[in-house]
Amino acid sequence: MSKTLLEQLREVTVVVADTGDIEAIKTVKPQDATTNPSLITAAAQQPQYQPIVDEVLLNARKELGEHAGDDAVAKSAFKHLAVAFGKRILEIVPGRVSTEVDARLSYDTEATLKQARAIIQQYKDEGVPKERILVKIASTWEGIKAAEILEKEGIHCNLTLLFGLHQAIACAEAKVTLISPFVGRILDWYKKDTGKEYFGADDPGVQSVTTIYTYFKKFDYKTVVMGASFRNIGEIEELAGCDLLTISPNLLHELEAKTGDLPRKLDPAKAKQENVEKLTIDKATFDKMHAADRMAHDKLKEGIEGFSAALVNLEKLLAARLAELGASKETVGAH
Repeated sequence: MSKTLLEQLREVTVVVADTGDIEAIKTVKPQDATTNPSLITAAAQQPQYQPIVDEVLLNARKELGEHAGDDAVAKSAFKHLAVAFGKRILEIVPGRVSTEVDARLSYDTEATLKQARAIIQQYKDEGVPKERILVKIASTWEGIKAAEILEKEGIHCNLTLLFGLHQAIACAEAKVTLISPFVGRILDWYKKDTGKEYFGADDPGVQSVTTIYTYFKKFDYKTVVMGASFRNIGEIEELAGCDLLTISPNLLHELEAKTGDLPRKLDPAKAKQENVEKLTIDKATFDKMHAADRMAHDKLKEGIEGFSAALVNLEKLLAARLAELGASKETVGAH
């Protein structure tokens, strides 16, 4: 019986689930899992995860005391919610979970450091060692500098919202553990900008990850590449052989349902033979390349704004749920 595309992909690439949905993770059995503010917000609204949300809210209420306002309790709970989901995800996956620093801190190195350390401490308090956590940080210059310090402290980082080679090289030189170039979002930008459709190896998102992968393997960087944000399984097929790929459950199911040949496209030995120019990225070079790369500039800004908006929405949801819990407590007390 011929192997499915997913089985063949697992032979050359570490498969990661891109979701906050714990039930979905159980069905696709990935090695690792990644979450982001939008995914956690979506999961927090599903009825089956209400007990997780409620437990986090009630713990925050207990910690801050009965006199604390709902908004303050919601803000405190919000800092613990991603870790609460992460802990449950780690009960299913054998590897690591990525948990994201507040996107609103993306241009503040010190604030990023503080929150990253707090995330690791929260996991530690729950009995989860730091080796099983990747702290996700946006690939701004400030975020990359924070990651460089964290890596020296033994805190592993996943640099996200990565769209350009300048971001990738800066991450590799900072010795971060892993980067997540966003394949689908790059495709989205080019489709909108040019009005054209792209398929297979012509997909600009695929080309971007291939370039980054080749550069890293050519110059023996230890930082691994995890392609992210896929729009279709064609993009995934073109990146077979990438160190890791983080894939939404619906696309994982599509790969599982399909058979046929899945040739390896990315290979360290092939990358070694490529003729690639070595670049050094200091802040001035980073800023210059970032300004010159319209797509990377637009998508990083848009991604940070999008994740920040999801966090604002999540805080509102938590405050509303807290009010409901307070009302139900009063109702119980009245009987």
